[in-house]
Amino acid sequence: MLDVRRLRLLHELSRLGTIAAVAQTHAYTPSAVSQQLSTLEREAGVPLLERTGRRVSLTAAGRVLVAHAHEVLDALDRASSALAALATGLTGPLRIGAFPTAVRALLPSALVDLGRRHPGLELMVTELDPVDVPAALHDRRLDVGLLQDYDVAPVDPDPALAGVPLLEEEVFLATSTPAASLADVRAAPWVLATPGTLCHAVTERVCRATGFTPRARHHADDFATVLALVAAGQGVSLVPRLALDAPPGGVHLTPLPIRRRTRIAYLRSASGHPAVAACVAAVRAATEAYGAS
Repeated sequence: MLDVRRLRLLHELSRLGTIAAVAQTHAYTPSAVSQQLSTLEREAGVPLLERTGRRVSLTAAGRVLVAHAHEVLDALDRASSALAALATGLTGPLRIGAFPTAVRALLPSALVDLGRRHPGLELMVTELDPVDVPAALHDRRLDVGLLQDYDVAPVDPDPALAGVPLLEEEVFLATSTPAASLADVRAAPWVLATPGTLCHAVTERVCRATGFTPRARHHADDFATVLALVAAGQGVSLVPRLALDAPPGGVHLTPLPIRRRTRIAYLRSASGHPAVAACVAAVRAATEAYGAS
């Protein structure tokens, strides 16, 4: 009999590429993951992995099993959704991933609403950059997550994920002295997000389209910190509307022809789960209330 937990590890190995990455995702040691996959091979009765030095790849049998593992995991999600729909109340953990400005501006009222309507839910929020949310959903580390893209940097849709649009917002150039456009700050130092994040990639793309590469002086991911550094004359930055509820004095904001789009996403196989539906409804209501305020 094949163990579902080991099937999940094999499935994630096919997606992540290395045993080390799978181990990091689950807070296991690489040796523990290797032992579990070796046990799965014995259960399957055929070799699933080819090992060359430290590198591991799937055999033909491994690829076949991964395809079936995907179907098994999706079926388990659907079964969980069906059982939850029969329950008299929503209970258990609901894991939500969101970027910091959404955690601060949108989620508190959504969490209060969910807690009042469904006191049996264990609400757990994790701050994540949008680029990390799809992997966390695929790994079942999150049930719901907020994704972003920009009109200047659209993201290809993931067929395994479903979602609902939440918000489209303006992006501003934040400076300590007035500026009419990006061209006016081509020689200025920048406060950039951490390399590898969506905000960092978008800033670089926008600046290069204007004819220059931004010169980083500071790196910060929290927009309150970014705006404080801009106000202190430490650099310029791109800041979305959601982060501008109370900008510090001395910050000048120039609207740019750039839009940031946010949506709430979840595994398509979990779209029928009532806790997911309740979370989506609460976050949508909170976003609408924010936009009307």
